[in-house]
Amino acid sequence: MRLTRLCKLMLAVLTLAAGLAVALGETSFSLAQYAEAVMRPMSPPGEVLWMIRAPRVAVAVLVGMALGMAGATMQGLLRNPLADPGVLGVSAVSGLGAAFAISAGLAVLPGAIELSALAGALIAGAIVVGVAARFREPEALILFGVALSAFGGALTALVFNLSRSPVATAEMLAWLMGSVENRDAMDALRALVPMALGAALCLRAGAGLRMLTLGEEAARMSGLPMARLRVYAVAGSALLTGAAVAASGVIGFVGLAAPHLVRSLVKDDPRRILWPSALAGALLVVLADLAARMIPTEQELKLGVVTALFGAPAFALLAWRASRSWRS
Repeated sequence: MRLTRLCKLMLAVLTLAAGLAVALGETSFSLAQYAEAVMRPMSPPGEVLWMIRAPRVAVAVLVGMALGMAGATMQGLLRNPLADPGVLGVSAVSGLGAAFAISAGLAVLPGAIELSALAGALIAGAIVVGVAARFREPEALILFGVALSAFGGALTALVFNLSRSPVATAEMLAWLMGSVENRDAMDALRALVPMALGAALCLRAGAGLRMLTLGEEAARMSGLPMARLRVYAVAGSALLTGAAVAASGVIGFVGLAAPHLVRSLVKDDPRRILWPSALAGALLVVLADLAARMIPTEQELKLGVVTALFGAPAFALLAWRASRSWRS
């Protein structure tokens, strides 16, 4: 399928899903109330739709696009279909930054948690970029990412352990479980700038990702600045992942699953898959957030819980298929 046609089709489906996510929720409206919300945006139904649900859906779209593109970039760079944005350790260190801000009592300052999470992601990204510039082997980057992720997780557990406030501990846990609840337009705008920069870097690295499918030797002889393109891919993925974690907390499995939903439609081209993966990721997060709101529970489910419940079986299926191809 042509890339432009595929993206237009996916954008149409995403628009429909986003419209449903704005229209549906725990509070149901009559047709007259929907009409009132459209005609009078400042009416009570209009405030629910345009001031509460619409910004939430917008943040969900941005987070999903960021994770989907970061996942596709990582899978292309590492040539591993089981790679996801968290493989670099950026998610763990970004979560550490947010947990530290909450524990330090900075949650009362607007945007402090998000900025702390993004700062953690930038620090982790800078470290990983340095490793990527020094080592070309994907195995080295994976192992370093696993180590960084484990270290970030250990420090986050230490913050939990030393927290003296049960309220702060509960807030840290809720944030790390992931959610786009209570987000507003400013949250979407804050996430947009680093996400746009990360997406530009990933797209710039697309030619290198495509060349890597031919092997390291062919990539080295292609004349492309492969070392620089690797750095672009890692830095772009780190920015996208960090901005997503800063906006919504840790959301798992989206970056892993989104590229696989569209891979066969672009003939497994790592460059052509970037935008479709971003749109697929946005669709997954919007639908998961809608499910979190619509599933009848006493307390609303966290977005990260819903994506994990559906993503873990998908990950097991992908691993099983990969193991079959390795055996053959």
